[in-house]
Amino acid sequence: MIRLADPEATERFGAALAARLRAGDVIALHGDLGAGKTTLSRGILRGLGFDGDVASPTFPIVQAYEPPDLRLPLWHVDLYRIEDPEEIEELALGDARADAALVIEWPERLPRLWPETLRIRLEAEPGGARALTAEVPAAWEERWPPQ
Repeated sequence: MIRLADPEATERFGAALAARLRAGDVIALHGDLGAGKTTLSRGILRGLGFDGDVASPTFPIVQAYEPPDLRLPLWHVDLYRIEDPEEIEELALGDARADAALVIEWPERLPRLWPETLRIRLEAEPGGARALTAEVPAAWEERWPPQ
């Protein structure tokens, strides 16, 4: 378990994670509403060089970010509003992995995750802190934890 003291620490952790991110990687962010998933996603985007506004893509479902705004393409995906599995197929997430990394909020809506997915669970703690736990697949072992 990694303890993140506040939202700024959560963003810093995301930025450190971004330094190890490659095209084709998938990061699944689990946690209740308000657990810090979008804050961690913002940190990842900042770590990749993006300096614009980062909001949860709850309504558009997918927000694609491309170079030159960041060092590699990244799809920020929020599946919270997905109810029908056919909607997920229409997103073509598997195709996106050919060139981009994926950060997926509410991944439990997917019928299955790729075996090499880094699964991160965030839980809110008193005072704005977050507890982060991870399931680290072999593809991430040499890159985890980010420093």
